[in-house]
Amino acid sequence: LKVLSHVDSILRSPRAPPLIYQRSKGPVQDNSKGNGHVLSRECGFEHLPPTIEMWADQLMALKDLHKSLRKLSLELMPWHTADPQENREFLRVEDLQFIVDAILEEIENKEKNSQTQSLEVLSGIVSHFQKLFDVNSLNGVYPRMNEVYTRLGEMTNAMRNLHELLELDSSAPPTVVVDTVGKLCDIINQNVTEQVQQLLGTQDIHSIINKLEEHEHFFPPFQALIQDLLCLLEISNVDDILLAVRNLK
Repeated sequence: LKVLSHVDSILRSPRAPPLIYQRSKGPVQDNSKGNGHVLSRECGFEHLPPTIEMWADQLMALKDLHKSLRKLSLELMPWHTADPQENREFLRVEDLQFIVDAILEEIENKEKNSQTQSLEVLSGIVSHFQKLFDVNSLNGVYPRMNEVYTRLGEMTNAMRNLHELLELDSSAPPTVVVDTVGKLCDIINQNVTEQVQQLLGTQDIHSIINKLEEHEHFFPPFQALIQDLLCLLEISNVDDILLAVRNLK
């Protein structure tokens, strides 16, 4: 009875887990003789077996918890293969707390390293932008970004309009657009050359040059003559010159 009372006092102490301890719901009579007297005491020890059994289950569950923490530890820290508690017959909460602390420390170190790497990456990006777009100072980065964004928008709109004008697919790359514009220019130049040849009545380039030189010598005096006739006849249209001359007869 003394041992049971001591165990019961442990269960009722503030150190006992409050969710596991359950208060007795009724007294249990225990008759014992001591010094010739019959003692009647309200023991209330019926809660001890289930509580102790529950504690035993929780202690056994520490092994499963230890295995789970070890798996998590190996995932985060694969280089920590040795576990001094692995071969122990009995596990303590302190052993599990040690694993948890090691995991938390590793997570904190990774966060610090990732923040440091992020700053290095951002610094590298800014430096690369400065080299690409000839920005000498950090103060000029944002204005140049805005300028690049504006130019990019203008270029995108121009390419979209060219796709529509040339009746190209919207997915056609810029090289296709340039080739199409080049072919169109060749066609226009060829048509102009043919029209000049037809106008001058020759296909020989030297003959064309000679005719253009003749035109250059002939046209200024002819233009001056026409202007004088327009003034003399008091008319403004070249087509009316012939009619005005006939009326003078």
